[in-house]
Amino acid sequence: MLESPSPPADARIPYGEGAHQFGDLRLPSGPGPHPVVVMVHGGFWRAKYDLDHVGHLCADLARRGHATWSLEYRRVGHEGGGWPGTFEDVARGMDFLRTLASSHPVDLSRVVAMGHSAGGHLALWLAARHRLRPDEPLYHPDPFKPRGVVVLAGVVNLERAHALRLSNDIVTEFLGGTPDQVPERYRLGSPSELAPLGVRQILIHGTEDDTVPVSLSTGYHARAAELGDDVRLITLPGAGHFEVINPLAQEWPQVVEALGSLL
Repeated sequence: MLESPSPPADARIPYGEGAHQFGDLRLPSGPGPHPVVVMVHGGFWRAKYDLDHVGHLCADLARRGHATWSLEYRRVGHEGGGWPGTFEDVARGMDFLRTLASSHPVDLSRVVAMGHSAGGHLALWLAARHRLRPDEPLYHPDPFKPRGVVVLAGVVNLERAHALRLSNDIVTEFLGGTPDQVPERYRLGSPSELAPLGVRQILIHGTEDDTVPVSLSTGYHARAAELGDDVRLITLPGAGHFEVINPLAQEWPQVVEALGSLL
């Protein structure tokens, strides 16, 4: 399924002026207002991976009654991608929900962020950014705060991902340095450093994931729970990295169930 073209979105809507600042909106049938899933695609923040491969997931969720707002954003390889542009884009795309609600039947009281892999990192960061202080980069005085977040095989700890040299040391390229060189970027950009988030979280990860090790999710879960967050970890025995975004996979119903429990 993931190698075949995804169904077209109902609308591709810009949330900014840049070429990569847009989202794909899909709406369920019926008058609404509909609960919303803000989807952030993965691909290790690299320019060559775009939002098209999560179109099947978004279309399936729309058929199940969820509006989906799938974000594109500047990535490593694009001008302005990485730090801080990637963070700025997804934040702007999330906040654009308030504008969407003025012309589309979406329910801003029922919004969940969801992301896969590097997109899982960004989705969890979106749920965490209200923790940033006014004197810190990426601070916004009124960020849109989702009701919850579903993290699918997420890169939830950037310092740990750097230590593991995931995807040819992509984290160093993404943040513009190592933890010793740019410690503030790791502190402000990694959800694990911003915990507790004060937002309900569900982490879903395959035990046989050889792209993003499940240990990132187990470690994050233990830390967030110790700090008092409402966080749940679902491990999928035998699953790899992509089953969690494939509506034809046997694991997919667990993703749908997790999402429903937050909405």
